[in-house]
Amino acid sequence: MSPYEELARQELRAWQQQMQRTPSYLNRFARQLQRRLNNLLPEKVHQAITAAIRQMVSGVLLGSRYTTRRPLQEGSLEEREEAVRGHLKYYRTTAAAEGAVTGAGGILLGLADFPLLLGIKLKFLFEVAALYGFDAHDYTERLYLLHVFQLAFSSQHSRNEVYRRVADWDAYRQTLPTDPQTFDWRTFQQEYRDYIDLAKLAQLVPVIGAAVGAVANYRLMDQLSATAMNCYRLRLGLAAS
Repeated sequence: MSPYEELARQELRAWQQQMQRTPSYLNRFARQLQRRLNNLLPEKVHQAITAAIRQMVSGVLLGSRYTTRRPLQEGSLEEREEAVRGHLKYYRTTAAAEGAVTGAGGILLGLADFPLLLGIKLKFLFEVAALYGFDAHDYTERLYLLHVFQLAFSSQHSRNEVYRRVADWDAYRQTLPTDPQTFDWRTFQQEYRDYIDLAKLAQLVPVIGAAVGAVANYRLMDQLSATAMNCYRLRLGLAAS
């Protein structure tokens, strides 16, 4: 094992411990509060949001299949991850610029940030999958991307459950239905929306919205990148080395 691989394995093990932590009191309190707020929304609103996100994510997943590079067949872990970091710089800058522009427009443009940022994140994940050598034309690989996304932007309670699936993906994928529409879209949208609410709420405020939007999007992309890299390190068997 190279020095780089040993360092990556140490990072992976620290990340695994973080993913499996017991939810803290603050985590539980925030989850209960968010549930109460969600319960205040009419069922039709939840259904509409879920349907909109399902269509939006499905469209991005379908489109990205035909715009993403072929899986990288050769290269060391260090070379692959250097390429991932290079792509992160581009997508992070794009996300920050998008957050600044939409944040500067106050509430109306701030609301537009949600689907735009979602598209940037998912396209980045397709690039990451290809750089680690995985083919997202495979339906189960696209569902894996959604699990990576969910793992990055979920409460600690849900993160524990999603992590267990990701950690044993080869076995879990055998239980997956053939229809991607059976994916739990409602949980997906609620967890993502709830997670970024606090980070993005100030983006809707005129004047400060631009700065908040840029910083929030920048950090969210960093978080997604770290999660994706460790998930694919798991897929490559680095933890078992």
